[in-house]
Amino acid sequence: MDILYLLIPLGMVFLALVIGAFLWAVKSGQYEDMEGPAHRILMDDDDPMIPRPERREQPDDLKRED
Repeated sequence: MDILYLLIPLGMVFLALVIGAFLWAVKSGQYEDMEGPAHRILMDDDDPMIPRPERREQPDDLKRED
């Protein structure tokens, strides 16, 4: 029975921390776009059928030396 005097306040402190973390996450925009990442994973950014343009080398006299 005596342990309840310790566990109940600790439970309340833990509950306050969890509620504070949740409110911080809501205010910082963590739950703004819930569907965007799910749709973004389906989009293919690397399409192998599109040829890449070849990079041209600059002549030695036009290259900048740092």
